[in-house]
Amino acid sequence: MTTATTRTHPAVLVLEDGRTFRGRSYGAVGQTLGEAVFSTGMTGYQETLTDPSYHRQVVVMTAPHIGNTGVNDEDPESGRIWVAGYVVRDPARVPSNWRSTRTLDDELAAQGVVGISGIDTRALTRHLRERGAMRVGIFSGDALAAEDELLTRVRAAPQMSGADLAAEVATTEPYTVPAQGERRFTVAAVDLGIKGMTPHRMAERGIEVHVLPATATVEEIYATAPDGVFFSNGPGDPATADHAVALMRGVLERGTPLFGICFGNQILGRALGFGTYKLKYGHRGINQPVKDRATGKVEVTAHNHGFAVDAPLDTVSDTPFGRAEVSHVCLNDNVVEGLRLLDRPAFSVQYHPEAAAGPHDAAYLFDRFVSLMEDQRA
Repeated sequence: MTTATTRTHPAVLVLEDGRTFRGRSYGAVGQTLGEAVFSTGMTGYQETLTDPSYHRQVVVMTAPHIGNTGVNDEDPESGRIWVAGYVVRDPARVPSNWRSTRTLDDELAAQGVVGISGIDTRALTRHLRERGAMRVGIFSGDALAAEDELLTRVRAAPQMSGADLAAEVATTEPYTVPAQGERRFTVAAVDLGIKGMTPHRMAERGIEVHVLPATATVEEIYATAPDGVFFSNGPGDPATADHAVALMRGVLERGTPLFGICFGNQILGRALGFGTYKLKYGHRGINQPVKDRATGKVEVTAHNHGFAVDAPLDTVSDTPFGRAEVSHVCLNDNVVEGLRLLDRPAFSVQYHPEAAAGPHDAAYLFDRFVSLMEDQRA
């Protein structure tokens, strides 16, 4: 239970291993539970907050100053804030940006997002890097209690492993994003937690995007007469996404050009017969180096994932849909960051080429998707 307020109250953050941090409330006052993760982006906090992939996660910002540019109505990636809680060190007292219409503190409070400020986020981040992402609670106001009671609440919260969350954040009704200018192609996009900028990037390239619920069927996909099919980012454990995997296999069987991002990359991995696993603390931020193995080019990219595909890096794999290879790899830890089929028009990446927020190094991937549809049409 939360209440909106602009006054700060004593607050405490409790990790499931018992580590505790004390600070002041930020945003709403009350209690929240989730998985503690950290994001290394120095900018783009509004896009982070509204990314559906952060559903049920308490996000720790490693940048010390947050809220400097306030909140506007142009940058959200969805219709609401999705993070379960928010952790910052030094919140801005007065926002300064010509587009700002309100403070971040007020926006968090208005949407019932419980946060904490004034804690050592560097120490917390180092703890999560060493111990791994774990369950956490933020407590303030009437939710405060003895530490052993708070720890009991945290440990009773559900784990992220085994969580099936895509349907909780996806649209319940289909909608269409029209092409900008002349319509060149039609794409069916399966919403597993899609960000608003993704269909926009396709629309910029003359693509009409039909966004479908996560529960869509193969028949509903092909009722849009698609030139290509897209599987979006989203929250939760890909090991639970059996419906999405079956859906993707149906698309692969038909040989329709296919593109997946983030959760969509993990779904493609599973559809090809690879496993997935939980990363120790994941990749989250807008400054992650990834190598395109085909060109040797290194891209600075935006990430938000706590799971990864378990595929061999240096061999071509035989799958039920032909040969597949790892197309991209993270230079920090050699995690699989992309897959490509060699005998069918399908590829995916683990990161976010829509650049909201983030660099534009990977924008070419949307052009690659267009090229697959052009080749298929020819």
